[in-house]
Amino acid sequence: MNILFIQVDQLAASSLRAYGNAWCRSPNLDALAAQGTVFENCYCNFPLCAPSRASMATGQLCSKIGAYDNGAELPASIPTYAHYLRAGGYETALSGKMHFIGPDQFHGFEHRLTPDLYPADFSWAADWGFTGQRDTNDPRSITLTGPVKSNMQIVFDDMVTEEAVKFLRTRTDPRPLFLQASFTHPHEPFMCQREYWDLYEDVDIPPPRVPRLGPNEHDAHSLRTLRDFGMLDAEFAEEEIARARRSHFGAISYIDARVGEILDALDASGQRDNTAIIFTADHGEMLGERGIWFKKSFFEDTARVPLIMVLPGRAPARLSMPVSLVDLLPTFVGLAGAPAPVEDLPGTDLSTATDDPDRAIFAEYLAEATPAPILMIRQGPFKYISSEADPVLFFNLDADPEELTNLANDPAHADTLAIFDALRDTTWDRTQLAKDIRLSQRRRVLLRKAMAQGPETRWNHGEDPGQDVPWYRGKGGYNDWAFAFEPEDRTQD
Repeated sequence: MNILFIQVDQLAASSLRAYGNAWCRSPNLDALAAQGTVFENCYCNFPLCAPSRASMATGQLCSKIGAYDNGAELPASIPTYAHYLRAGGYETALSGKMHFIGPDQFHGFEHRLTPDLYPADFSWAADWGFTGQRDTNDPRSITLTGPVKSNMQIVFDDMVTEEAVKFLRTRTDPRPLFLQASFTHPHEPFMCQREYWDLYEDVDIPPPRVPRLGPNEHDAHSLRTLRDFGMLDAEFAEEEIARARRSHFGAISYIDARVGEILDALDASGQRDNTAIIFTADHGEMLGERGIWFKKSFFEDTARVPLIMVLPGRAPARLSMPVSLVDLLPTFVGLAGAPAPVEDLPGTDLSTATDDPDRAIFAEYLAEATPAPILMIRQGPFKYISSEADPVLFFNLDADPEELTNLANDPAHADTLAIFDALRDTTWDRTQLAKDIRLSQRRRVLLRKAMAQGPETRWNHGEDPGQDVPWYRGKGGYNDWAFAFEPEDRTQD
């Protein structure tokens, strides 16, 4: 069968109706959920863009492949699902963002239909020793929101849609197809076009479930990230929070419409009945919960993502077992009948999986705003978060879905906590991992400084050194680029 894989950026599972949301306007995604299997507890393996996609593409944790942050290379020698499917006789095509870091910008895809949104070099290499001001994720994301005529993200995702639709309508290759359409919405900045803003004109979007916490109420990692990105002392008016949240849902509705265009093109190709459709996100978005925005943590709104799978001839279903994005590679291989992976992988083929509520899944955060690896395990009702730098966090999600009660020091849970400690130690060598990350950072910081001297080189797909493109290439501040937008034409108001 053909495989259409649709991925979005920074979408929490809790934001969709398929996961209990009552106000989101996403009819195309709602229809997919009604037709397919909804995985109720799917997690990203790294709550940050590039590493999440690298682990997903290779079916391996980032600690195993060295993809430690948004400026860490995905080695060309590690097979991805595109390699396996291509080896199995598939035509492989990518339209949109994959955030590959390094000179290999294909990683098994025959066709790249668009450029990427972000730099492919080491511009964003993390440095645990950095103490200066960061140029991403600042208060403008909450104070500068609402309807716009256009911005770079809208231009990019319109292009992603146009190229994917054109490809589906014009391809003549007789081989089965694997097409990945990968969008940057609803990633901040929280802006959307008027038609999607207006969808929520009379919709009561509630405020965050958990109000802003004080500094003494945050866990150690949340406190660091808030401080590092200039958000700790930022207090936003209720109206600002409401506008940002409404804009985010407007962006979800915008993406839903783009997904509808791609599905229409699939229908027009006559291949819908022979195509598996998979929808997910690379990570979630806190959207003001606890006073936290963006990602880079393991709270449910950041780590738990939607996963919907529509398979030809398969009845709708819902599965509650924990799964994660590293399960996608073995799933795609299973659907395609492609060659088996050449190495042991932690994932499983979800197209044949039965519900296993005791399954354990693993995730990591190894990038900026931490001095040590942060490791997460989800098994049964429990979520366990461990770092050499911070106290352990241990939550029972069944009893405490908002993760407000840390059970790590509760004597009644000491035996259970010890089981998770042991599972952590059999999964990760924390001391060696920290050494490897620090060495990788030192290498890449040096390379970044060296590459800034002399004639420019550029790894991004289809671009010449020094070529002027509208996408961010590490020149100037990211926020200044992200918040450049075309305002609405208000002359008709």
